[in-house]
Amino acid sequence: MRSIWRGAVSFGLVSIGVKLYTATEDHDIRFNQVHAVDGGRIKYRRVCSIDGAEVEYSEIAKGYELPDGQLVVLTDEDFEELPLASRREIEVLQFVDQDEIDPIQYEKTYYLEPDPSATRPYVLLRDALENAGRVAITKIAIRSRESLAALRVKDGVMVLHTMRWPDEIRRPDFAFLDEDVAVRPQELQMAEALIGSMTGAFEPTEFTDDYREAMAQLLEAKQSGGEVQPLPETADSGAAVVDLMSALRRSVEAARGGAPAEEVPARRAPAKKATAAKKATPAADDEAPARRTTARKTTAAKKTTAAGKATTAEKTTAAKKATAAKAPAKRSRRTA
Repeated sequence: MRSIWRGAVSFGLVSIGVKLYTATEDHDIRFNQVHAVDGGRIKYRRVCSIDGAEVEYSEIAKGYELPDGQLVVLTDEDFEELPLASRREIEVLQFVDQDEIDPIQYEKTYYLEPDPSATRPYVLLRDALENAGRVAITKIAIRSRESLAALRVKDGVMVLHTMRWPDEIRRPDFAFLDEDVAVRPQELQMAEALIGSMTGAFEPTEFTDDYREAMAQLLEAKQSGGEVQPLPETADSGAAVVDLMSALRRSVEAARGGAPAEEVPARRAPAKKATAAKKATPAADDEAPARRTTARKTTAAKKTTAAGKATTAEKTTAAKKATAAKAPAKRSRRTA
């Protein structure tokens, strides 16, 4: 087991260092949500409702909406600064009979293990609770929530039951409670006789989870009948590619100034408008003819240069052909 909390039990002037462990665990058959067509896993993304961006856990804070519609945002640092003595201390406030606590108040159960140096005071408080037949009422803060708690002994270990606050327990408001329903004495005697015949010692191991067993049999029958299919690995890898592409797209957007990729082309429109505005100014009107003349001269010069190059190339080719034609004549004269 792994401890989820570490602190001390404060009993008068005695402080007992302890670690807290979850005493229960679920054995439910767990299912994944999948696409009925191809078995692909259904995945959920943490997306901001304003900008549509996916949010990392490190960027998530807690928000409390006020009655007037405004929002108060609290970070982990805000919770850490709360002045809660019960964050690291289980202070014993009172001792009561266990029968005085209605089971509806119990919420979750934890085991308390003493630190190596606190074993002796731990055993002292344990034995005192057992001999007195009492339960200690305490307070403890777990995961940024303070709860009442009952501290008792079970099988030589101190057990802590977190409890709900009185205002968290609903009161039944049913119409029949205000009615005068008559029950005949014979019916009451028969019901009491039935209760007596069914009374026995409570042995939790004698009871089973029929639903879980039926579900396990159903899964086994499906497997034996060949109604199974391999895990769709392509679906998982595809989801990873989508996530990667999303991360790359956000990186590009951040490099361009934080705007989404779809908005990047829209940025060019203002630039064109700005160019048009410059042309509309007097200075631009004065300079425009000169620029057009210069551009025309440059184009003409380029054309002249190109034509000159073409003419030169033609002359060079003609000269080579003439030289090639004279070569046989010279050779024939020498031979003669």
